Amino acid sequence: DPLTLHSSAKAEGRSDLIASIKLRHCCLLRNQRCVTAYLYDRLLRIRALRWEYGSVLPANVRFHMCAEEVQWFSQYKKSLASFMRSLGGGEGLDITQDMKPPKSLYIEVRCLKDHGEFEIDDGTVILLKKNSQHFLPRWKCEQLIRQGVLEHVMS
Repeated sequence: DPLTLHSSAKAEGRSDLIASIKLRHCCLLRNQRCVTAYLYDRLLRIRALRWEYGSVLPANVRFHMCAEEVQWFSQYKKSLASFMRSLGGGEGLDITQDMKPPKSLYIEVRCLKDHGEFEIDDGTVILLKKNSQHFLPRWKCEQLIRQGVLEHVMS
């Protein structure tokens, strides 16, 4: 405690130490503020990952996170899912879709890797194979685009 050090230095007649004790204390407070700011920035970036990649993080992103960050991401993911379920009159509403207003409801996409069967609202099942192209509803594709399974084909 800097106050105890300050008092003991004064009591022992070592007033020359008081300035260095105060300087050390100020440095410790500054370092604490810097570390807190760094951790808060990292937390904001991890939160943004949920909106960018969805509920499943790519392995290369997860690799660079410590256990506490993965746990925080998981808790944030659960809280966001709970909030989205509470919207829309009991049916839920996915607020992570359509991050930008769509210009059209359907888009042309190319499959970047084999994904398997994909069902759209009308019950049609589409086989997503590597290099296949499809014309699908935007809102059904957006999550797969973020995950790197599909890419939007700009004609």
